[in-house]
Formats: sequence, structure tokens, C-alpha cells
Amino acid sequence: MESSWLEAHWTRPFYLAFAFGLALGLLQAIKLYLRRQRLLRDLRAFPAPPTHWFHGHQKFLQEDKMEKLEEVVEKYPYAFPCWIGPFNAFFFIYDPDYAKTFLSRTDPKSQYVYKFLIPGIGKGLLSLEGPKWFQHRRLLTPAFHFNILKTYIKVMAQSVNMMLDKWEKICSTKDTTIDVFEHINLMALDTIMKCAFSQETNCQINSTHNPFIKATFEMGKIIFYRVYSFLHHNDIMFKLSSKGRRFQELIQVLHQYTEKVIQDRKKSFKDGMKQGNLQEKKYQDFLDIVLSAQAENGDSFSDDELESEVKTFMIAGHDTTSTGITWLLYCLALNPEHQEKCRDEIRGILGDGSSITWDQLGEMSYTTMCIKESLRMIPPIPSISRELNKPLTFPDGRSLPAGMTIVLSIWGLHHNPAVWKNPKVFDPLRFSPENSDQRHPHAFLPFSAGPRNCIGQQFAMLELKVAIALILLRFKVTPDPTRPPVFSNHIVLKPKNGVHLHLKKLPEC
Repeated sequence: MESSWLEAHWTRPFYLAFAFGLALGLLQAIKLYLRRQRLLRDLRAFPAPPTHWFHGHQKFLQEDKMEKLEEVVEKYPYAFPCWIGPFNAFFFIYDPDYAKTFLSRTDPKSQYVYKFLIPGIGKGLLSLEGPKWFQHRRLLTPAFHFNILKTYIKVMAQSVNMMLDKWEKICSTKDTTIDVFEHINLMALDTIMKCAFSQETNCQINSTHNPFIKATFEMGKIIFYRVYSFLHHNDIMFKLSSKGRRFQELIQVLHQYTEKVIQDRKKSFKDGMKQGNLQEKKYQDFLDIVLSAQAENGDSFSDDELESEVKTFMIAGHDTTSTGITWLLYCLALNPEHQEKCRDEIRGILGDGSSITWDQLGEMSYTTMCIKESLRMIPPIPSISRELNKPLTFPDGRSLPAGMTIVLSIWGLHHNPAVWKNPKVFDPLRFSPENSDQRHPHAFLPFSAGPRNCIGQQFAMLELKVAIALILLRFKVTPDPTRPPVFSNHIVLKPKNGVHLHLKKLPEC
């Protein structure tokens, strides 16, 4: 009798705990079921590609094959729901009218993407919302005034010529094939460090595998993987995984790199204030503007905000431009007739390229059309996302509720056959004045549009022009058919194993 009483006494809490856990699990299952039913109801007006009951479209998204997306765009010409597991869905759009409606609003950035990005780069201009974003944007916009951009041209040319001198040594007296992406990455980092932070890194000379570049490349890949792997949306599960542990290591690499840049400049900034020689510089760079704000009003930028903006501009300022230059060079290698037309135009304007001015870059009309066409064919930022803070109705009358995550697929938009005739063909004349005037203003969005368009788009276009002009004056580029590039799914669309091009040194004019 006593044994039976003890047994009942000790097992009762376990039975209660089991029953409680079972009830919680059942409640959670009911919530997930209702969530799925709500999503199915909200999205029923929009057909979607076949989906796996558990993985959704996860496999399709992680295959690194943009051709798959093109097939979907052709079959579903406006938009489609994309399932991430059984209980989450993104809504992909790639129609100009849909894009115009979407970008004319001020919905916040999607938490699914940016909550995974923030641990790596912090809350900078890219991820801020509301009044804080407006304050930062207003404060940083003067750093991209055209009078300041003009002063960057000489710096950009020096960095590009340093890279080309390396290429000449590699080529020596014979033609050769190299991975241009590796070199362009270092050149772009060298450029942004000089222009935005007035810092000489010598990264092109002292390092071919800069730890900052390697860290940003790997971090971008992990973030993209996490966005489309619903099992890793949970912070605890992600941190316990091998990718989560590696992510923490990469965060430390970025922190140490940016912290050194900030401390070096803070020291020189303070020294300059003491000596009263802050006006000796020809221009205020990005870091000057932020540090001046801190000095005048400590509440404008905290130290954490300062580090976040430095990380954001370091990564965005070199990652997107290096990728854009690489894909531009690849497009011209595949299309030698357009490469030659650009070269003829550049020679007619720059001569031997010993000096480049703002006005000369503005005269490169055909080269600019080729740059835009490469940005259409291979946009460095393949998509952007927002989370609706109120219902949205598209021009065709179909609607989505608040809370839905919308992904504007810039790749899908730029390859939509309903928008672009023969979208796989490289045709710079799409961007002639007469053709551009007839096109929908939201058909071409490499730098997004609306109030949150890219603050650095003029800087990027300037660097693209300087780089391609100097490269084509000194080298002829052709593709290596044995090693075609493969896209690697990142937030920035990078080549998975580099871009190998055949370089031929041209005789001096």
C-alpha cells in the first residue's frame, strides 16, 4: 500500500508535466496550422510553381541557378508566392507596375532578411527604419555630393592602374587567363577605403586574400542560406549549428577590421582639432561627416551606430561595385563587338588615359549604355524585400494583407520577357535615349527606386566608368570557355568560383 502511494506521489508531477507539454505542443501545432491556412487564403489569387509539402520552394531557391527563376518568371509573368517551409511564404514580384506600387510606399525592411543581417553589420543606413533612418540618410547624403565625387576620380584611377600594373606583370610577354574577380575585389576595397575613409591600406600589394573580403564573402553566403532555410530561422538552433559558430567568428573579423579604421581616424581627427588644421583636406569624406556629427552632438551618433555605418559602407561600397565591374567585364568579354565600340569611344575621349575628368566620363555615352545593360543582365543586388505594414492592392486589383513579406526580384524584373524583348541577349541600345524614353520607369532598377533608393549609386556608376575605361585602354578581354562562371546565391550576386578571363595586353597608343 505504501509503495503504491509513493509511486503515485512521485509520478504525478511527471504526468502533469507531460500533459502540460503535450497541450503546449498541440497549441503550437494548431497555431501553425491556422497560420498556413491563413497564408493559403491570402495567396489564393496568385498561382505558384509546384511546392514540396515540407520544404516548400527551398531547394529551388538554394540551387544557385538563376535560370530556374527565369523559367518561373516566364510562366508566372507578374508574381508568385514562394514557400519557405510549410508555414512561411514570401511573395516575389517582378512586374514594373507591381514594383512601382511596392516602392512608392514606406514599408519597413523585411525582418526575415535584416534580422539575420544585423548581427553581422549592425543597424546602419541599410537596416534602420523611421526617424533614425531619415536622420542618418540626411546626415550622410552630403558625402555623395557631385563636388565630392569629382575629387574621387583621381583616387579611383590610381587604384585601378595599380591593379592593371599587376595584370601586366602577370601577363609579362604572353597572354594569360586570370580570375579577375579576386583582383577587382581588392581594387574596390582599396578604392572605398581611400575615398570614404581616407585610409591607405596597400591591400592590393600586401594581400591577395584580404581577411575582410573573405569574411564578407562567407558571411553573405551564410546569411542567404539562413534566410531560405526555415529550420535555421530560430536563433538558438542557428547558434548551435556549425554555420552559426562560423558566423560568430566572421563577426569578430569584421569588428576588428572596422574598429581599427575608426580608432585610427578618431585619433587623427582629434589631433587635427587640436592643431586646428581640419580645413586642410580638399574634401570631407564619409567618416569626416560622421565624426564631425559626433564631435558636435554626441547624441547624433553613438559608437555602435558609428561602427554600424562604417561596416555598412565598407561592405556595400566595395562589394556591389566590385561585383558590378566584374560582371561588366565578363559581358564585354562575351560580346567583343561591343567591347571594341567601347574601346574606340574611350580612346577618342581619353587618349592614353593619363588623365580623366568628370566631364570626359559624361561623354562616354555608348560605354554607359553597356554598363546599364550589364546591370540589367546581371544586377549585383538580385532582390530587395519589405514587410507590408498595411494592405497593398496592385494595379490589377489583386491584394495582399499587412504582415506579408514582399521580395522585389530585380533579376526577375530585368529578365521578364513581358518587359524586355529577348532578355538573354546583350543589347546596349536598349538604353539609347529614344528606347529609354519609351520604357516603363520601373523596368530597370539596379539601384532600387523610391525614398530608399541606393545612396551610393552615383559613386558606383563613377567607379564602373573609371574602371572599365582604364581596363579597356590597356587590355583586350575574352572568356575562358573551360571555366564559365557560376552564380553564388548571396545578398550580392557574386561568382561562385571567380570569373576567369583571357587577358591580352594592348600596344600603347
